[in-house]
Formats: sequence, C-alpha cells, structure tokens
Amino acid sequence: MPGFHVENFGCRAARADGEAVSDHLRAAGLSEENAACADVVVVNTCSVTAEADRAARAFIRRAHRQNPEARIVVTGCYAQRAPEELAGLAGVTAVVGNSHKAFAPWIGLKLARHSEQGPVLAPDASNELIRISAAQTAYAPSQVIWADDRFAHSFLEEAQLVPGAQTRPNLKIQEGCGNRCTFCVIPQTRGPSKSLPADRIFQQINGFVAVGGNELVLSGINLGRWGRDLVRSAAPGPGTLAELVRQILEQTSLPRLRLSSIEPMDWNGELIGLMAEFGGARLARHAHLPLQSGSDAVLRRMHRRYRPWHYEEKVHALLDAASPELTLGADVMVGFPGETDAEFRETLDLIAKLPFGYLHLFPFSPRPGTRGWTLQAEHPVPKPVVEERMSALRALAAERTQDHRSRFVGKELDAITLHTPTEIEAAGRTFALTENFLPVEVEGQLPANRLVRVRILGFNAAGTLHATGLNLH
Repeated sequence: MPGFHVENFGCRAARADGEAVSDHLRAAGLSEENAACADVVVVNTCSVTAEADRAARAFIRRAHRQNPEARIVVTGCYAQRAPEELAGLAGVTAVVGNSHKAFAPWIGLKLARHSEQGPVLAPDASNELIRISAAQTAYAPSQVIWADDRFAHSFLEEAQLVPGAQTRPNLKIQEGCGNRCTFCVIPQTRGPSKSLPADRIFQQINGFVAVGGNELVLSGINLGRWGRDLVRSAAPGPGTLAELVRQILEQTSLPRLRLSSIEPMDWNGELIGLMAEFGGARLARHAHLPLQSGSDAVLRRMHRRYRPWHYEEKVHALLDAASPELTLGADVMVGFPGETDAEFRETLDLIAKLPFGYLHLFPFSPRPGTRGWTLQAEHPVPKPVVEERMSALRALAAERTQDHRSRFVGKELDAITLHTPTEIEAAGRTFALTENFLPVEVEGQLPANRLVRVRILGFNAAGTLHATGLNLH
C-alpha cells in the first residue's frame, strides 16, 4: 500500500487544508507514514514571514536527504508566491499553488500510485489545470508547476470531518482576503475572499456530530467575511457569519462550537450578542482578535481598519457579553517600519490594560511585492531594537497569561479531552482543553474526545493548569 506524509506549516486555516489533503489520501487507500518512509511527501507551506519560507525549505531538503525516492509535492502560500524557486529544490516533483490547491490530493494520489519517474500531468480532457512548464525557466525543466493568478480552484473542501487525529478539527469555511494590509502577502498567495456555501457547512457539521464529534472549530483566512461573496436567494439561509453561527447553534446538535481568529472590525453587535446568549454553553468563550500594534500611527501605516480605541471597545463588549472568563488572544507585530520607541510604548500600554490570556508575538518580516517591503527599505527598525522589544513583550505576555490563568484556580470549568502526550500519560494524567481555551492536565487517564467537568487545582511553571475531574464515571 503506498504511503504518504503531509507536513503542515502556518495558520489554523492552512492546517485545515493539510488535514483535508490527508483525509482525501487516507480515503483513497493510502497509508499515513513518516516523511522518511512515505512514497509521497506533501509540504503545505506558509509564506507569511521569511522564517516560514526558510522552515519549509529546510524541511524539503531534510525530507529529500532522508528519503531520496519520495515524490515531494509542495503546496500552500509559498508555492503560490514563488513556485519556480521551490521547483528548483532537489526532490521536488510538483509545485501546486493555492490557485490549484483543490487538486493537491489528486496529484498526490497519482504520484503515489505511479512508480515511473517524471511528473504526473493533468488529464488533457479536463482542461482544469493550467500547466506552467518549468522548462521555460532557469530552475528545473523536469518539474511541473500548477499556479496562476485566477484562484479558480483554491478552495479545498474537507472530506467528512471526524474526531480522529484531530479531536477538535478545523472546518475551514472561508478562503482568501481582500484587506490589503501593507505587511501582508496573503491577498497575493490566497486570492480574494471565498465562502463555503451554508449547505455544505451543515452537511459537515451534521456528519461530524453523527460520528460522535464534540467540538468543531470554524476557521478561515478572514473568517469574519464569510458569506459576503455568496448570492442571497429568496430561500431562507445565513448570509453573514453571525447568522451562520446562530443557525448552527439552533439547528444542529453540535455540543460545542469554537470560532478561530476574527478581525476586530468584524465583531459586530450581532456576533457579540451570540456570546452573551450561548457563550459558556455551546459557544466557546474564546476570542482571538488580531491586534498587530497598539499605536494609532502604526496601524494607519499598516492600513489596518481599526484604531486602538475601537479595539478596546470590542474587547470590553466581548467581556461584558461572555463574562471575564472569556480568554482573549491576539497577534502582535514588533518592528514595523518606522516604529518609534513611543509607538512601541503605546503597544505595551494597551496590552497592559487589557486582560489577554495569551499573545502570539512575531517580528516584522518584509514580504516581496507588498508595500511593507518598500517601507522596510526606507525606514527599517534596527535588529537589536526589534530583539529588545520582543523581549519586553514576551515578559509582558507571560505576565498577562499567568494573571489570567491564576484567576481560575479553585473554579470549575468544562473541558474536552485531547490525545495525551506520552510523558503526561505516564504520569497518570490526561491532556485536555477547557471550553475557554486553557490547557489542562486532568488527574486520571481518559480517552480523547470526552467532555468533562473539571476543578482547577493550580498550574505549573509552563502555565498548564492541573485539575481533577468531576464527572468521570
């Protein structure tokens, strides 16, 4: 039986793409292997930073070194942004940009089932794949690249989701983004916003519940824009994310729904109202609002569509709706071109004021083809300054996380058990995630995908909560 391996890089929505490729290949009869043994290795790349590019290239080189006979298929954002660059790496058989990502499982399957050397070409009759021959470049004439700027085949729908390797799978319902932030390459690598139709979403959710699924995560590249590209019909149906979430909660028996990252301006009154109505019951009290900077001037240079005071208003509205037990997360960028000490201090001050449960911190990375690339050349922030600011933010983030988690010691929370790492299992505990997105180790050994009620006893140096289960029999 041919074997495959999918290696994922990047965000939750990108991981959903990788999980979908894996599901399709498993359903086709391929066995899942590690990269050193697989016949086909699919590398699902990210390109949001230069470090993401480097990590993908390093993995490709390592995979080829460990398994020279493997056919390596590279897909994802890096594959869309610089396909010829990736085609030039040793071991790469095909590069499938996000524009043709829907065909990635088919390409992987054909490569796994054909022992002959050389690229697998699209069926002539389909006329759906646009082949760009690498023979026209200085890179690698034997490889095939599938990529263009139309993004006609960019939406990779998941096979039926089940609680398997991912206890809490991602259901990606939206693809692409049109916000055009000056630092971001996503509009180039994923195209304009596209929404998965509601009937397919409900089909996935009902199928997930039917096989015992307990928690599902709605994800997207710009999730808050779901539905805006769909044609409204006379038949009743959701047209906005808030309407969709309400119908999921009212018309399905999904035990718990979680929302992934949503831009601050897309948390409207209706969506926040759902937190007041369902939060803590079937809607997880967890909100991730990308911040990027607490400085008005920096946000303007980034072309972000909110101001710091708008962000504060959304946070307080969410806390009022969902209670202070809501866990708030954010992305924060350090060293955007021209960022002054005073502007960075504004970011520190805003973060210190708000009850963040966690922060994702990263230094600015200029991406070719963006306005940020030009700004970096004109007004770079020195690397030592960026490192110093990152250090200050890490310390503040750790403090905010500890403050947030310490408030739950002695309290009872709902949680879902996950696949437990070996070292935690050996200690007689089960790894779980609370409804409000807190990692917890529960005393006793339990199977994954079980809804439990726990009492928090304390937390360790890494910030993981320690708990005892209350309804384990």
